[in-house]
Amino acid sequence: MWQRAGEVRDQHGVARPKVFADMMWSAAFRETPFQDYVDWDYAILTRAERETFMTHAISDQIARRTASPEHRGLFHDKIAFNERFDALLGREWLDLRVAGPDELQAFGERHGTLFGKQPVSSAGLGVSRYSAADVTDWRAFHAELLEKGQPLVEEQLVQHPVLAAVCPGTVNTTRITAFFDGTRTHILSAAQKFGRGQASDQQSFGGFYTMLDDHGHSRGRGYDSHHGLHEVHPESGVSIPDFQLPRWDEVEGFMQEVGRVVPEVPYVGWDIVITPDDRPLALIEGNWGAGVYENKPSVTGVRTGSRQRFRDVIGF
Repeated sequence: MWQRAGEVRDQHGVARPKVFADMMWSAAFRETPFQDYVDWDYAILTRAERETFMTHAISDQIARRTASPEHRGLFHDKIAFNERFDALLGREWLDLRVAGPDELQAFGERHGTLFGKQPVSSAGLGVSRYSAADVTDWRAFHAELLEKGQPLVEEQLVQHPVLAAVCPGTVNTTRITAFFDGTRTHILSAAQKFGRGQASDQQSFGGFYTMLDDHGHSRGRGYDSHHGLHEVHPESGVSIPDFQLPRWDEVEGFMQEVGRVVPEVPYVGWDIVITPDDRPLALIEGNWGAGVYENKPSVTGVRTGSRQRFRDVIGF
């Protein structure tokens, strides 16, 4: 925490002891975890402005209050999730606890690139990318994946050319935080994540994100929780503030389908992939502990957050 306070001092020129005390007070009385304090630039905001931002603590309370405990496991286990949401995944997959080496070989030769995944993991951990061309012994490879705890194998999705132009080496996902009220799924916030050529676009793999507005357009530069700011993508040079998510007009309709599958868990952070125009949109996963992607004032110049939209839809 003292280190975080020093980072805020360096970024915003506020005395470190003052930041430290303010972080403690905000955590104790304003449901603001230390990392949120840093990421949402609380040091430069007024108290009224801070009250407009969603925090992970508030989001966690919503998730625990609304999600049926009996159905949360579907969102923890990727294989169970794939079984339930199979029609919306937009990709082929195998469970190696059932499928043998011959099926794995046919799968690999059919798709070329495949991902091995641990069924229970987060932040992109437990995910590896493999090339079928590198496999010489499929029986040994099958055993290797099981030994690594990666019984889930999926084909690599083909993303829309607009996303591939930004980072072709990673499938760049869109995080849609949404709430199903029993009749309609409401989109509460949208963020576009960009990878750095790795197997995942998560920040643990060097990724970053930009918030999207109600039209699917970037709200400014990309950023992460490690003080990285990106006017352009570091590898491709594509402008992040100019980014427009393709097929945005189809996202809400897709969310209406997704949100109805498990209505007992209405508040979810969905990761989807925008695919080429001739393919259906693809669902990667759902996070019942939705987390928070929020506006960063020092990047966008906008000093308000999205809490009111959450309040209007969910009521808290």
